[in-house]
Amino acid sequence: MSDEALKELGDYISGALGAAVVKTEVAYGELMVTLTREGALRGIQFLRDDSTTRCEMLADIAGVDYPSRPERFEVVYNLLSVKHNHRIRVKVTTDEDTPVPSVVSLYPVAGWFEREAWDLYGIFFADNPDLRRILTDYGFEGHPLRKDFPLTGYVELRYDEEQKRVVYEPVTLRQDFRTFDFLSPWEGMTDVQLPGDEKAVIPLGAPTPAAKR
Repeated sequence: MSDEALKELGDYISGALGAAVVKTEVAYGELMVTLTREGALRGIQFLRDDSTTRCEMLADIAGVDYPSRPERFEVVYNLLSVKHNHRIRVKVTTDEDTPVPSVVSLYPVAGWFEREAWDLYGIFFADNPDLRRILTDYGFEGHPLRKDFPLTGYVELRYDEEQKRVVYEPVTLRQDFRTFDFLSPWEGMTDVQLPGDEKAVIPLGAPTPAAKR
């Protein structure tokens, strides 16, 4: 669909859902619809059932973390219409404590997607019948895709030869903080003297290839 056709589709959705729509926009050849939490379930059901949108398939649910925002999480639903051959991306925002309505009743596959978002971001989905961790281990502490989750994690595991089992231990680092300079070694070479550079210095008055010619 052209951007103009997508914009018209966005206007149609806004007119049909009213206050449930925060905004619509077209970017990168896709229509994005931001819904309120309260209107999310009704809005997504409309996108599934309405003859103009007819999004029969929920391809994915993703989480995005923006720690500086009051509502730090975006829940992103990627919907696909096989009939009309278009995609609609739906966004709903929330914080750490406020649940988002589950869409399992509309798309049963959402059960696994919502479990993943809960596991990795801590986004709670109200009325999900089986909201358990799906990727991390039992008893895992925290949600590893949050921006404030430490890169090292809190624990590490190894196989203990004496106990003949996998054991968990606190993460131990040689130093608390490390910083890395990723500047290319070829950048700024005029300011850096490396071992052996002195051999490349031509003594004053020494003949050079240009002088011999």
